[in-house]
Amino acid sequence: MLDRLESINANFKELTDKLSNPKVISNQAEFQRLARRRSELEPVVEAYHRYAELLNRLDGAKQMIAGETDPEIIEMAELEIAETTPEIAKLEKEIKFLLVPKDADDSKNTIFEIRAGTGGEEAALFAAVLYRMYSRYAERRGWKCELMSMSETGIGGIKEVVFSVQGNGAFGRLKFESGVHRVQRVPQTEASGRVHTSAATVAVLPEAEDVDVRVDESELRFDVFRSSGPGGQSVNTTDSAVRVTHLPTGIVVSCQDEKSQHKNKAKALRILMARLLDNARMQADAVRADNRRSQVGSGDRSERIRTYNFPQQRLTDHRIGLTVYRLTEIVDGDIDEIISALIEADNLRKLAEDGNQI
Repeated sequence: MLDRLESINANFKELTDKLSNPKVISNQAEFQRLARRRSELEPVVEAYHRYAELLNRLDGAKQMIAGETDPEIIEMAELEIAETTPEIAKLEKEIKFLLVPKDADDSKNTIFEIRAGTGGEEAALFAAVLYRMYSRYAERRGWKCELMSMSETGIGGIKEVVFSVQGNGAFGRLKFESGVHRVQRVPQTEASGRVHTSAATVAVLPEAEDVDVRVDESELRFDVFRSSGPGGQSVNTTDSAVRVTHLPTGIVVSCQDEKSQHKNKAKALRILMARLLDNARMQADAVRADNRRSQVGSGDRSERIRTYNFPQQRLTDHRIGLTVYRLTEIVDGDIDEIISALIEADNLRKLAEDGNQI
């Protein structure tokens, strides 16, 4: 482990030097690539420096005992050993997690797709709750949210919404949100006070970069049409909405939120590229499916991953058996506890698969 940490530290120093090179600074794409890589290594390097310092303190205390006869000095050294040893053990565990191989897409921005599922209008209202939850979470972390496409209902629900979350490590923290989210609550339209169950599906896709997906222009068909709002009411008098079809896969994306046809086309292409990248990821995962049956990180959107029970203020994540009783705070965007637990569970699984050889 020390050899690997020393190698990472050397790489970090090399990246730091490169980022001060005027030629790199003038190349925006290369600068961003190197800066992102340096940012990924920084937590490991900081932990390594703390680890090296603790090892030096422990070694110094042991040497002090070996050549010392003064009881007071020996007692001080033993106290240092007693304090340092558990700190080293704790830091070793932290470093093992930091060294777990990262998903190549973890540092990317992400595109969310939320769709109302079973439950009619109540499902659409729940989809709106999820959209607000993730928007508030992004705001808490200082990330940027950009609405790309939305289809609303008449009373504040959402049939479907597509939006991007832009920020360092956005996909890495949000990727486990993919799946079926179930809600149990008394609908606003329910006079008898009975608890209803409905659901919404969430898909979290890494946003594709230019180097990720190559698409021939001849493989795309573009159609333009007039935007319309809830109930079929026209909200635009020009053909500004855009529908793009990827002919080889049949994937269709429509965008109509912008008044500009050019902007709708650009957003539709971003969503399409993310879906094509996700298709490629899922095909690659299918090849390894026999060796990876864990619920966390499986990306299976057909499974129920979480239940939001409003009468009991309870959230349960079924993949890791986590239950918390503070639903109001959670739907207001305070979901770090759940996300961190999912990441830790996935890291533990990866460590077990690697036989703790990290």
